[in-house]
Amino acid sequence: MNENDTIFGKIIRREIPATIVYEDDDVLGFKDIAPQAPVHVLFIPKNTHIATLDDAKAGDAELIGKLVLAAAEYARREGFEQNGYRVVMNCRGDAGQTVFHIHLHLLAGAPLGRFGTPM
Repeated sequence: MNENDTIFGKIIRREIPATIVYEDDDVLGFKDIAPQAPVHVLFIPKNTHIATLDDAKAGDAELIGKLVLAAAEYARREGFEQNGYRVVMNCRGDAGQTVFHIHLHLLAGAPLGRFGTPM
């Protein structure tokens, strides 16, 4: 398998459809197809493939920061900064990572329970 032959790589290349809600030179944001909250958006790096957070190196710090800042920009744009939102990055199977292309989840739109599900 090509290192970027994940479903996210296919979304980046526009080989499969996604509801894209954010895009800049480095980051793509799109709605999760199995949302865990009223708003559930994934933010992924477009030009670099890192399988898991555990695989990130010191040189990836700026890119990971760009994911976080993209999520915050989207949250402000959509008006979630007042009531709040959650950002989560899962690492490997026990944490719930199912696509091995680093990504950040933004959850919002309702009060969230302790582990992310709406209350």
